[in-house]
Amino acid sequence: MHMTDIGHFRPITTEEIASGERFADDAEPDLPVIGVVLDIAGSSSRIRVDRAALEALGGNADPSVATSGQVGSQIKMRVGKRWLVANVRTLSLETEGSDAISAYIDFLGEGDISAGTGHIRNFRRGVTRYPVPGTQVFPVSTEDMRQLFAADARAHIEVGTVYPTKDIRGALYIDAMLGKHFAILGSTGTGKSTAVSLILHRICELAPEGHIVMVDPHGEYSAAFKGYGELFDVNNLAMPYWLMNFDEHIEVFITSDGADKQRDSDILAKALLAARGKSRLGTQLPKLTVDSPIPYLLSDLLALITAEMGLLDSVKDTAPFMRLKNKIEELKNDPRYTFMFSGMLVADTMAEFVAKVFRLPGRGKPISIIDVSSVPSDITSVVVAMLSRMVFDYAIWSRNESKRPILLVCEEAHRYVPSERIVANSAVSKVLGRIAKEGRKYGISLGLITQRPSDLAEGVLSQCGTILAMRLNNERDQAHVRSAMPEGARGFLDVIPALRNRECIICGEGVSVPIRVSFDELEEEKRPASSDPLFSEMWAHTGDEAGIIERTIRRWRSQGR
Repeated sequence: MHMTDIGHFRPITTEEIASGERFADDAEPDLPVIGVVLDIAGSSSRIRVDRAALEALGGNADPSVATSGQVGSQIKMRVGKRWLVANVRTLSLETEGSDAISAYIDFLGEGDISAGTGHIRNFRRGVTRYPVPGTQVFPVSTEDMRQLFAADARAHIEVGTVYPTKDIRGALYIDAMLGKHFAILGSTGTGKSTAVSLILHRICELAPEGHIVMVDPHGEYSAAFKGYGELFDVNNLAMPYWLMNFDEHIEVFITSDGADKQRDSDILAKALLAARGKSRLGTQLPKLTVDSPIPYLLSDLLALITAEMGLLDSVKDTAPFMRLKNKIEELKNDPRYTFMFSGMLVADTMAEFVAKVFRLPGRGKPISIIDVSSVPSDITSVVVAMLSRMVFDYAIWSRNESKRPILLVCEEAHRYVPSERIVANSAVSKVLGRIAKEGRKYGISLGLITQRPSDLAEGVLSQCGTILAMRLNNERDQAHVRSAMPEGARGFLDVIPALRNRECIICGEGVSVPIRVSFDELEEEKRPASSDPLFSEMWAHTGDEAGIIERTIRRWRSQGR
């Protein structure tokens, strides 16, 4: 059976395709011509392939050849003495009942034609010379894929195998990925947490004296980094309240809105500045502000608010002062806030806090896991804001020192940098938004992990130079990722809803070309505590229900774990 004539070359038989009898000069002898170039338009162009030709490729023993020409796969064409490689973005029948398929492609780069074998070698990004309409199109082979995805001499980590091969390793270039931020996206249950653990473990192995701070809102990563990092929660974090800046003080101490909030803020600003100034350290500074991280006593702050209230002419005006006093007393006396508002945290422990949380030095444990799952929900965002801002402030004020870049990883990022239609201008969203825009200038890398990219603040995702997209089921999330993906990765976008668990599309600065990767299996002791419960199995267990309830209620009432 003969196929439809494609472009300017004679019809090809299925037997010729299967046997590889027909090929161009310098092409690999087992790779048939599968189509021709129709239109050239810069980065995006159009080719025509034959449906039967693509179906015939499916029987090839080489898995790369078998999948070449499908959406998200690669094809190549000869231009002079080079192979030009492109990614297939879309496929559609040209006319109903026809075997001719029109495909839009995005050019990835080019490589030399290896003498004798016809394989691609010395692959590089970018295109110096475009093909002309009528140029023949070939599938890529596994040997070509080795050249496309082979890691170069730059520092890199290997995280999995490149689809559809079984042995070509997918590499992430650490300096490029961390230098311009990265995001890991994926719906619940796709293996996102395990992928994050895998990547962070690989980074820690590459740089055992690194500096990584991870905000863990669910307490699932502590299990993954026992022995590999330092773990902090409300029992050992000891975060002094006086490290908060004025915006963070407002979020914690002020409960009013509108005009009342402004008046309460003015009272707090005056009392806070005076309280900081009363400390020995405060008296030594030539310029003191409400944002200066100077220790002060909560009792001094209360006394100053009370003294200011005593100067009032009318009892009716005392409401804002009483609101502030009551809130501060509540925080002092509530045991849930002891990790932050304990009277033991007044000493100047700023240097010790920065050293232990930022891993300075790392001593072979370069990652800090900050478990905020047991932090009271009303101040969780403030705790994250403080940590993030301190990373940023440390980077700014240490510019004249030996550089110690810090990676800040934020799980459930949509909670902390939400779109303005959800929450407007919280302290944490302001500081993380600023890190996303300016952090790389100061040696801060931001890693955002989320299952809802559409709920992220406008523009934050586009600041991430490397995107690792796992399966996303929500159309709005897919559209959001599509707008942030570079042009060369468009062919992968339609594949995102069909990705299997532990598979992802990686594009951007951290990889040579966009790739689809199947993540490596992670050792049991390095996995996060995020596996789904097996209801059918667990509901079969009985016994000691009374003891379970008693112990649970005891922890519940004491707010302990």
